[in-house]
Amino acid sequence: MNNSLKLLDVVVLTEDLPEYNLYRGQAGTIVEILTQDVYEVEFSDDDGQAYTMQALNADQLKEF
Repeated sequence: MNNSLKLLDVVVLTEDLPEYNLYRGQAGTIVEILTQDVYEVEFSDDDGQAYTMQALNADQLKEF
């Protein structure tokens, strides 16, 4: 459980999620808090264009 995460925090993945084409170390932004330990994270390219959003558990994320 990571209660320190909040809306608009930049986070990085702590594990590979190949089924979503996401990999450990990719950075994203928390755009919604779904539950105490589940966050909607938006991933964007270098130009700021969002390419995916995924609901992720707190244990799959760490603060950037």
